[in-house]
Amino acid sequence: MAVGGRLLRAPLRLLSLAVLGAALAPWPAPAQTTAAWPSKPVRFILPFPPGGGTDILGRIIAERLTASLGQPVVTENRGGAGGNVGAEAAARSAPDGYTIVLVAPSLAISKSLYSKLGYDAVKDFAPVSLVATVPNVMVTHPSVPAATLAEFIRGSGTSNHLAGELFNIVAGVKLVHVPYKGVNLAMNDVLSGQIHLVVIGVPAAAPHIKAGKLKALALVAPQRAAALPEVATVAEAGLPNFEVTTWYGILAPAGTPKAIVTRLNAELVKAMHAPDLKERLEAMATDPATSTPEEFADYIKKEIAKWEEVVRQAGLKAD
Repeated sequence: MAVGGRLLRAPLRLLSLAVLGAALAPWPAPAQTTAAWPSKPVRFILPFPPGGGTDILGRIIAERLTASLGQPVVTENRGGAGGNVGAEAAARSAPDGYTIVLVAPSLAISKSLYSKLGYDAVKDFAPVSLVATVPNVMVTHPSVPAATLAEFIRGSGTSNHLAGELFNIVAGVKLVHVPYKGVNLAMNDVLSGQIHLVVIGVPAAAPHIKAGKLKALALVAPQRAAALPEVATVAEAGLPNFEVTTWYGILAPAGTPKAIVTRLNAELVKAMHAPDLKERLEAMATDPATSTPEEFADYIKKEIAKWEEVVRQAGLKAD
C-alpha cells in the first residue's frame, strides 16, 4: 500500500503504504449506441506513481485490453493525495467509455479520512470489475532484533497507513506513521534501516526478503503466499483480527452506458484468467479476482464500512 512529510526521532516508525478503493453507484440506462465502441484509444488512469503495484498491474491490463478491444488502451499515471488526484480526474471525465481508472482500497478509505474531496466516491463512478488481490507482508530491516511479529510487538491515507493503525488497535501498540509518495521511496528507507516496520505488498518485498535485505515478520493475509511460503500469517503469529489484503478494481465515470460496462467486464474476466497470464501473476504474488459490477459495488461498500471504523477509532483526519 500510495502524501506527505516524515516524522523523525520517533521510537518506532511505521510506513504504511497506500492501498486504494472506492464506493460506487449503479450506472444509469445507456443513453447512446455502443455498437461502434471503441472507435478510438481508451485512457486508463493509474492513480499512483510509476513503479508500484498499481502501475505494474495496470500496464499488464492495458496490454491485454489493447489486444482484445482492437484499440490502444493508454495508461496515464496521475499520482497524488493517496490516489485522489487520479480518481477525481476519472470522475470528471466524459461517461463515454473512453476513460477508466484502476483503484485500490484507498478510495474506500478516503470517504471517511478526507472531509473535502473533489468527487463523490459513491455517486461519481460506475463499477466495472474487481480484477486482482495482493497479500501484504510486514517487513523490517535485518538490524531490528525482533525475529517474529510477537517479539516486535513486545518491543514496541492510504490502506497501508490504515493497516498500521489497525495493527496499533489490535496489537495494543503505538507506531508512528511515516507517509510516502510511492513504494520505491518507502522501500529505499526500510532497506537503509531508517524505517523500522513496513506494511507493503508481497510483489515489492519478496525479492528483498529472499536476498536477505529485509526480514519478514508476518503475512497480513488469511493464508500463506506461494511467493513466501515460509512466512507465517498474522493469525498464526497471534493476531487473528488483523488482515489487510490489497485489492484492485476498474471503475468508469458514472453514466457510462451499461453495454460498455458489460463489454469491459467480459474482457477483464477473460484477460485476468487467461492461462498464459497465470505464471506471470503468480510471480507477482497477484491473484486474479474478477467479479460482476454489482458484486464489486457491494464489496467496496463493505470496505468503506471496515475502514470507517478504523479511522474513527484511530481519530484520523487527512485535512
